[in-house]
Amino acid sequence: MAPSEDRPHLVARHKGLLTVAIMAAMVMQVLDTTITNVALPNMQASLGAAQDTISWVLTSYILASAVAIPITGWVADRFGTRRLFLASVGLFVIASMLCGIAQSLEQMVFFRALQGLGGAFLGPLAQSLMLDINKPSEQARAMSVYGMGVMVGPIMGPIVGGWLTENFDWRWCFYVNVPVGAACLLGLVFLLPEKPLREREFDLFGFSLLAMGLAALQLMLDRGQSQDWFNSHEIWIETGLAVIALWMFLVHSITAKKPLFDPKLITDRNFATGAVFMFIIGMIMLAALAVLPPLLEGVYGYSVTYTGITLASRGVGVLITMSMAGRLMKYIDARIMVASGLAISAGSLFLMTGWAIEMGWEPIVISGLIQGLGIGFVFVPLQVLAFGTLPPHFRTEGAAVLNLTRNIGSSIGIAIVMAMLARNMQVSHADLAQNITPTSLPIDLTKVLALGGYGSAILGAVDGLVNLQATMIAFLDDFKLMGIACIAATPLALFLRKPKPRQPGEAAPVISE
Repeated sequence: MAPSEDRPHLVARHKGLLTVAIMAAMVMQVLDTTITNVALPNMQASLGAAQDTISWVLTSYILASAVAIPITGWVADRFGTRRLFLASVGLFVIASMLCGIAQSLEQMVFFRALQGLGGAFLGPLAQSLMLDINKPSEQARAMSVYGMGVMVGPIMGPIVGGWLTENFDWRWCFYVNVPVGAACLLGLVFLLPEKPLREREFDLFGFSLLAMGLAALQLMLDRGQSQDWFNSHEIWIETGLAVIALWMFLVHSITAKKPLFDPKLITDRNFATGAVFMFIIGMIMLAALAVLPPLLEGVYGYSVTYTGITLASRGVGVLITMSMAGRLMKYIDARIMVASGLAISAGSLFLMTGWAIEMGWEPIVISGLIQGLGIGFVFVPLQVLAFGTLPPHFRTEGAAVLNLTRNIGSSIGIAIVMAMLARNMQVSHADLAQNITPTSLPIDLTKVLALGGYGSAILGAVDGLVNLQATMIAFLDDFKLMGIACIAATPLALFLRKPKPRQPGEAAPVISE
């Protein structure tokens, strides 16, 4: 690559400090998606909410974020990336403060929706800016830094949330965003350059269809388990709305003259394959993170803080391979790295199928470390390949699409594994219980029942052991399912192609401050 070609799309002063400010804003948003999960019981008591309504604290955030992400590209082109980033960080900080002082469930749900709206744009904008301010030869390293924030945030969230809740108050899960956000805002005001505006018409009809479809899909996935899935009329209605709206959006996007997403995004093979991979990463990797805390806390009896510390080994694995991936891409085909990363992750999931109730923390940490290593090998090369063939002015819109597909994949994956978990618990319990007969027990059940309350306690203990074993089997079945899905996704790496170096006349224009 000639020196004139190896230059950033966006020139910025003090790139190192700007990178810190951009990544701090993004990590703050990613961290907040999981930091409040462990505080829900305390929040429920403080706000006087019921068990079935407190979940709206999470749902409102996810819904607002899912609806807003698709328009990131249009809003950035229309009002400017700098203005949008500053406004998003400001809204996120203000909404966090309001969440901390909320006195009722209604207030909390409304403020969380505002927080989700502000946070929706931070991920795509951060990814786009990290590509823009770095030279093509440095973009693999930039995506390593970005990927560390995306993957480590969900792991650190429960640790930070549990520690704040236990040592201070659940409201500090929101207050902690204020100083971080204020420092980010200050750095961005002085260091973040502006990109030129682009005149684009807004596809209101397409956005309305997509927003309706995503909202209905998210509601169906979030409430399916509590409403017994398709035995509920509500779930059928939400599923119908999601299918109809998303199908109409797809047809509209193909036939409209100026759709919400530029058709060149979908016709770019690398980007389209990258979007499919991001969906799979969300569905498998992030779903695994959602399954593990209930297992460690419910079966192994770990505390919230100890659970977070144990799961941190995944973050260590991610940090190791993401720090190496940028350098390795100079010598190894990125497609081989993606396939290898999926194979390593699948191996870790199959390793987890050998877990037992009576075991120490070592297998959990080792499998987590291996899985983290695999995730790092997938994420960085995939980001570079997905954006490698896209023109720079499509980056913000492309980043929004990748973030959206990852979030949708995560929601669908979590819903599937949780539904499978509940179903397999019942099936395993029935299978185990049918083997407990008077002839299989070392004692006479008639004599146990004659003991009155003591006998009932003994039978209750036996049933508890059966429940524990059935629960463990259900978790192991989930790990096996995710491992098979990982193996099945590996051949998709063949559809990726290496980006061709830009010709001298095709070098991206430089935009200075």
